[in-house]
Amino acid sequence: MSKFTGTGVALVTPFNRDNSVDRAALERVVTHCTEGGVEYLVVLGTTGESATLTKEEKEIVKQTVIKANAGKLPLVLGIGGNNTAEVIRELQDADLSAFDAVLSVSPYYNKPTQEGIYQHFKAVAEASPIPVILYNVPGRTASNILPATVLRLARDMENIIGIKEAAGDIVQAMRLVKDKPEGFLVISGDDMITLPMVLAGGSGVISVIGQGFPREFSEMVRYGLKGHAKEAYTLHYKLMDVIDMAFEQGNPAGIKSILHALELADDAVRLPLVKVDSELEARISGFVEKNVNLV
Repeated sequence: MSKFTGTGVALVTPFNRDNSVDRAALERVVTHCTEGGVEYLVVLGTTGESATLTKEEKEIVKQTVIKANAGKLPLVLGIGGNNTAEVIRELQDADLSAFDAVLSVSPYYNKPTQEGIYQHFKAVAEASPIPVILYNVPGRTASNILPATVLRLARDMENIIGIKEAAGDIVQAMRLVKDKPEGFLVISGDDMITLPMVLAGGSGVISVIGQGFPREFSEMVRYGLKGHAKEAYTLHYKLMDVIDMAFEQGNPAGIKSILHALELADDAVRLPLVKVDSELEARISGFVEKNVNLV
């Protein structure tokens, strides 16, 4: 079993009211996740608002998570972008000694061809001193890493160990599961279809809602990995409404509202993102109040 089988959590970056990084809140979120039973943590992904953090703030986030985690769980670091040379420079300059893998998003905005995507990730894998997990999220990147390209990378590059698949397409995920090399991880990047993906043979999830309800969501995934569909779907259906709410007005505004209702962190986000509106905030608070313990 890979250390990345099960539930990984894409951590938020909490902010103080003055827009600075709230280290204490980030420590609370990490503790909430580790004590909730998730299998690993992902730092500085999209949910962490990495696009709006300075180099110095990214270092604060990394060091805060490393300290709070205290070696309990494997750590994955988000390093990706649409400038291949810059991604390589970041990989070469970063201290990756505390991290077990890199999560690297497919190049966005440029809209490369499949060959361009392949060559980008080939270069990234060759530059990375630790394993690489691909991240396919067409809704943000404007291009889809097709299964044929993923499988080509999986077979050609030993350092590429899996993909966070967030196309929202269960058929595409099943094609990856069907044809992947042995040991290659197909990880859900979509909370709502995580369980179907796991039951189809996926390796787990890198989750957003998992940091709000780590015990419940990670238990659902473990049931799924064991083939216990009935027990898994019982938890899935209890979580469906809050998963919808978490993404209704964008990520991470929704999960930050959930964490605020749980009294773990403030709900502040950085522009161009804005907080959820008062109507959604009330629904989220109501759900959290009624469903603190779903298991």
